[in-house]
Amino acid sequence: MSHSSLSAVRSDTPPSVSCPQCGRSVAWTAESTYRPFCSRRCRMIDLGDWLDERHQIPGEPAMPDGDDEDADA
Repeated sequence: MSHSSLSAVRSDTPPSVSCPQCGRSVAWTAESTYRPFCSRRCRMIDLGDWLDERHQIPGEPAMPDGDDEDADA
């Protein structure tokens, strides 16, 4: 591929992603402090969802519930 072909593929526009919370377009640059989120608000809403266990990673729990261990004591 020639140098002129490479320059045609490149773009001065930074890549962008959609905010996982609201869907707004976010430029993937160092200036986008909250990337992939568009704002602190969206980032905090997402964190709250994880803390309230509305989001989960599928699979077996890494640690079993402690209820069974307490019954032996």
